[in-house]
Amino acid sequence: MVKSLILCDCAGSQAVDAERIAQGCGTSCSRVHTELCGAELDQAARLIGQGDAVIACQQERATFEALAEELGVEAPGFVDLRDRAGWSDQGDRAGPKMAALAAEALLPAPITPAVDVISEGVCLIAGPGDVAFDLAARLCGTLAVTVLVTDAADLPARRDFDVIRGRVRQLSGALGGFALRLDGFRSVSPSGRGDFTLTEPRDGARSDCDIVIDLTGAAAMVPAPDKREGYLRADPRDPLAVARLANDAAQLVGTFEKPLYVRLDESLCAHSRAGQVGCTNCLDICPTGAIVPAGDHVAIDPMVCAGCGSCAALCPSTAITYEDPAISTLLRRMEVLSRTYRQAGGDAPRLLVHEAHGAEMIRLAARFGRGLPADVIPLELEVVSGFGHAEMLAGLAHGFARVDVVLAPTTERDALSRDLALAEAIAGPGRLGLIDEADPDALADLLYAADAPAPLAQPVLPLGNRRQVARLAAQALNPQAEAPLPLPEHAPYGAVLVDTDACTLCLSCVSLCPSGALMDNPDKPQLNFQEDACLQCGICRSVCPEDAIALEPRFDLSDAALGQRVLNEEEPFACVECGALFGVKSTVERIMDKLAGTHPAFASSEQARMIQMCDDCRVQAQFHSENNPFTGAPRPRPRTTEDYYSTRKDH
Repeated sequence: MVKSLILCDCAGSQAVDAERIAQGCGTSCSRVHTELCGAELDQAARLIGQGDAVIACQQERATFEALAEELGVEAPGFVDLRDRAGWSDQGDRAGPKMAALAAEALLPAPITPAVDVISEGVCLIAGPGDVAFDLAARLCGTLAVTVLVTDAADLPARRDFDVIRGRVRQLSGALGGFALRLDGFRSVSPSGRGDFTLTEPRDGARSDCDIVIDLTGAAAMVPAPDKREGYLRADPRDPLAVARLANDAAQLVGTFEKPLYVRLDESLCAHSRAGQVGCTNCLDICPTGAIVPAGDHVAIDPMVCAGCGSCAALCPSTAITYEDPAISTLLRRMEVLSRTYRQAGGDAPRLLVHEAHGAEMIRLAARFGRGLPADVIPLELEVVSGFGHAEMLAGLAHGFARVDVVLAPTTERDALSRDLALAEAIAGPGRLGLIDEADPDALADLLYAADAPAPLAQPVLPLGNRRQVARLAAQALNPQAEAPLPLPEHAPYGAVLVDTDACTLCLSCVSLCPSGALMDNPDKPQLNFQEDACLQCGICRSVCPEDAIALEPRFDLSDAALGQRVLNEEEPFACVECGALFGVKSTVERIMDKLAGTHPAFASSEQARMIQMCDDCRVQAQFHSENNPFTGAPRPRPRTTEDYYSTRKDH
C-alpha cells in the first residue's frame, strides 16, 4: 500500500512545496495544512483513519498517536521536515532537502534481532551500612534485596532483606544475569538471642542476581558502568542520587527486549591461528568488555554488549557486522537521500550524521537560531561510533560533497578518529570531518561557514560487505589512481612484502593465513599473494621463522589486487632415485652442506643420499637398508607335515 505524506507549514512558519516533495520522493502528498495539531485536527483524524499515513511533524507525535489509538487504527509514521529543513535561514531553498527527508522516512523500517531478558528483581546493594540499609528498606517490598556491607556498621535487627559481608572479587554479566564471586564472604546466622552473628569467612563464594546497586563510592566493578544494563551506581554521599536509584531499580523487573546489536561469523575472524595472535582490534576497542578471546576467534557476550558498533567499524575481515541497522539498510538510506535531493532540483548535498544528542541540537538551532543550511541533510542513527571508514566513503560515493559526524558526550571516539584518518587517506582532505560541538548555534555557524569540494559527477552504488563497499567507493573517488594509495598504520588493507633472500619457502605463513591471502602452488615451490584478501593482521609476520615478512598498509585499486602474484619461488629438487620433483632445491643443497658427513645420522654416503630422495623413495630406501630400525625379528619357518613325521621318527 502506497504511503501518503501529510504536510503542515506550522502556522505559516515554513515554506512547504508539496509539488516538489511529491515529485522528488515519488509519493502522494496532502495539501499543505496550517495547524494540523489544533484547528485542523479533524482533518488529521480523517487522513490518519485512511491508513498508511506519514505526518510531517515530530513535535506533536504524542498527539497524533493518541488520536490514532482513539480511532482504533495503526499509528502513523512521522518525519521532521520543520526543524531539519523548514526552519532555516535558507528555508526558501529547502524544497529538495524536504523531498529527500520525506523519501527516507517512507523506507520500510528494519527489524533489529533481539532476545528477551528476564529480571525477577533479585537485587544486590553494595555499600556502607547507613546508606545501603536505608535503601534496602525502601526496596525490599518490591525487590528481593541482599545488602553487601562494606564497612563495620552494626547489623539491622530485621529480616525482610538479607545482609552479608565480603569483598567483590569479580562481577560479570548484565541485567537479569549478573554473576558475582566474593572473598571474605560471611552471612548472617539468625539463631540465638542477642545481636545477629556472622558465619566464618570464606573465599570464592559465588552468587547470582538480576540487579546490582553500587554505593561503595569506589571504582566501578565493571568496565564502562554507564553502558552496563542493570548496574546502577551513585555516590553514597549524594542522597538525591541514591534516591533516584530506588526508582530506577524498581523499574528493572519484568521481561525486556535486548537488541542483538552485532553478529559474529567465527570462520572469518582473524584473531589468532595456532597460538599466534593476529588481529585484536575488537578486543582493544570494546568499552564494556563484552568481547573476549576464544581460541582462534573471539566471543561476544550479547547481554553485555552496549551496541556502540566500534568493533564492527574496525573489524578488518567483516567477521563482526553491525545489525542496528545493518550496513545494507544504512547504504539504502544514504542513497535515497542523495538521489531524491538531486531529483528534486538540489545540487552538491552535504551529509550530517548524528544521534539523539545531535538531533536535539538541530531542533534548538532551528527554533532559536539559524537552523541547518539548505544543502546539509541530517541522518540520525542510534549511535555514530560504528559509522566507520566504509560508511564515510560510501556517503561520498553516493554523491554527497562532504560527510560530517556530530559527536555526542557519550560517543565512543577512538574507533571514529582512527577510521576518519583511514577514510581521509583514501578520499583526500576536505571531504570528511568529526564535529565535537555542544552549542547549537556554534554547530549551525560551523556548517554555514564550511566549504565542500565538488561531489562526484556520477554517483555510484557501492554494495556488499564493508570491505567491498570501501573498495568500490575508493575506486569511484580515485578514478585516475595509478599507484596504490598509502594508508596509515593498522589499516586493514595492504601488501605483504617478502625478503626473497631470507625466505626458505617453508610456507608456514600460508598454513596460518586466516583470509587465504597467502597461497602455495602444489606443483612447485612458490608463494603467491592476493592483495585484496589481505587483512594486515600480522600473523604471517609473527610466524615466519626467518623474519622475512613485512607489511605495507596501502590500497591497490587496480584489478591486479584481485588476482594472484608471486612473492617468491625457486626451482624444485629432483629426486636422485625416481626423478620426481620435490622440496626446494636451495634448501636441500643447504641441508646437504650442513649435515652430510658431519651429523652422526648422515655419516655415510648412503644415509646422506636419503636427503636427496622424495618421500616415497626415502621410505623404500629406509625399509630395505641393512640397519633398518623398523625391522622385526625374522619370521619363523612354517611347520609342515614332513616336520611332524621327522620328529616322530626321531622318537
